Amino acid sequence: MVGQERPKVLVTGASGFLGRPLVAALADAGYGVRAATRSPTEFPPGVDRALVPDFTRPVDWDPILRGVRMVVHTAGLAHADSSQIPLDLFDRINRAATQELVASAARAGVAHFVFISSVRAQIGASAVHALHEEDEPRPTDRYGRSKLDAEIAVRASGVPFTIIRPVVIYGRGAKANIRLLIRMASLPLPLPFAAFDNRRSILGVDNLVSAIVFALDHPATIGETYLIADPEPVALRDIFAMLRSARGRRPGLVWVPPAIFHLALTTLGLRYLWDRIGGELVVDTSKFESLGWRPQVDTYDGLAAMLNDPEEGAQVASGGTSR
Repeated sequence: MVGQERPKVLVTGASGFLGRPLVAALADAGYGVRAATRSPTEFPPGVDRALVPDFTRPVDWDPILRGVRMVVHTAGLAHADSSQIPLDLFDRINRAATQELVASAARAGVAHFVFISSVRAQIGASAVHALHEEDEPRPTDRYGRSKLDAEIAVRASGVPFTIIRPVVIYGRGAKANIRLLIRMASLPLPLPFAAFDNRRSILGVDNLVSAIVFALDHPATIGETYLIADPEPVALRDIFAMLRSARGRRPGLVWVPPAIFHLALTTLGLRYLWDRIGGELVVDTSKFESLGWRPQVDTYDGLAAMLNDPEEGAQVASGGTSR
C-alpha cells in the first residue's frame, strides 16, 4: 500500500496486552484506527475511541463499523486453566461475540477481517511433531474449542478473512505461563531444569504486531490461516537461562531427570502441567514467511526488553500481575 492512503481499521481489545501496541503500530504505519475498548484508555493522537460493553452480551457493531474497511479482532477470553471457566462463557465471548462482529462486518462491506485465534485451536499444550496449518485441528480444552468454533464462524461469514494462530506470547504485560516462568527465573535459587531440552515455540508481542500489520498490507493473506512464532523454538532450560542472563545472572540450573517430574505430576493428577513444562510444542512458520514476513525481534532481545521494562520489573518484584 506504499503511496496509497491507508484505510481505517477497527481493533477490538484495543486496551489489552496485544491491542495497545497494535493500535500504536497501525497509527505509526499511517492507518486510520478506531479502538474498541471496555474502558476509557489513552491512545496515540488521531485514534478514534469506541466504548463497547462486556462481550457477555451482544454489541451493536453496526455504528462502530461505519467508515471502517478492515477489522483486527483481538478480544477474547483466555485462561491458564480453562476447566475453571464455564463452557457457555467461552462460547459466548469467543464464538458468539466473534460471529456477531463478523456478521456486522459483512453488512458493512469490510474488505479484510483479521481474526487472532490461537495455536490451541489446533492442538493442546504439546505436540509430538512440528505443527503445520494443514494438520487437522484437535483442540483439547474449552478455550481451544471455542477459538476453533470462532474460526468456523469467520470462514462462514463471507467476509474476506485472515486467521492467525499465535503460540504463547511474551512481552510487557504477559500473563499466565510467561508470568510463571518469569517468577521462577527471578527466584534466588537453583532451578531443576538443566535436563529439559524439550523445545517450545514462543512469540514476542512485537513480532505478532508486525505479522498482523503485514497481513493487512498483503492481500495474498486473505482466505488463509497462519501459525505465527519467533524464528526458532527454544528449549525450556534455555528460556530460563535467557531470562536470568537478561537480569545479569548465571543460569543456575541443576540436573534432575524429567522422568521424576512426569511421575510426580501424573501421580498427583497434574498431567496437564507436565504437558506444559515437559512436552514439546513447535510450529512451522514457513507458510507465512514465504510471503516475505520476518520477525522483527530476536527471542533473547525480546525477553530482555520485557524484563528490563521498569514497570515489568516492579510487577515481578511485587508478585503482582501487570493487567
